[in-house]
Amino acid sequence: MLTLYLAPGSSSMAPHIALYETGAPFEIRALSFSRRENRTPAYLALNPEGKVPTLLVDGRPLTEVAAILFYLAKRFPEAELLPANDIDADAAAISWMSFIASTIHPARRRGLERAREVYEIADRRLGDNVWALGAYSVVDIHLFRLYWRFRNSLKPGDDEFPNLAAHHDRMLIRPAVQKALHVESEIGYELPA
Repeated sequence: MLTLYLAPGSSSMAPHIALYETGAPFEIRALSFSRRENRTPAYLALNPEGKVPTLLVDGRPLTEVAAILFYLAKRFPEAELLPANDIDADAAAISWMSFIASTIHPARRRGLERAREVYEIADRRLGDNVWALGAYSVVDIHLFRLYWRFRNSLKPGDDEFPNLAAHHDRMLIRPAVQKALHVESEIGYELPA
C-alpha cells in the first residue's frame, strides 16, 4: 500500500503527479502547514525533518522528492517514467534531479535575482527539447512543479524563460497533472512564503 503525505502546492506535488502517472492505487494524507501538522510527533516519527513529501511504502517511510520519484519510476516501469535499462539515462535523470533539488529549489530563498539566474540556467539546459531526457520522465514532473510555483508567484513573461514556459504548458495538458492540480486545489493551498 502506498500513502502520500502532501501539502498542496508544495514539493509533494511532484510525487502526487507521478503517482497518477503510474496508475497505482494510493491514499493521500494532506497536511496543513498553518496548523503545523508537519511538526506533530506522529509525523516527525515518519519524517524527522518534518518536510513533505513522505511516501509510505507498505508502512515504511521514503522521503525526498527525487528519491520518491526515482522509486516510483523504477517500481512501475510500465508507466515509462524513466527510460528502461539505460544507465546513461539514469545518470542524466539523477543529474537533472540533483540540479533541481540543490540549485533550483533553494534559489528563491537567496532572492529574486538569484532565482532568475537559476531559472535562466534551467531554461538553457532544457533548450528546445520537448522533455528533459528526450522522453517524458520524472525529471519533467520535478522541473514542472518548481517552475509552476515560480511562474504562479512571480509571473515571469513567457519570453523570459521560453523553454520552461513551453514545457510548463505541455505539462498542464497531461491528465495526471490536471488531476493533481484539481485534487490539491480542492484541499486548498497553504504554501509557505
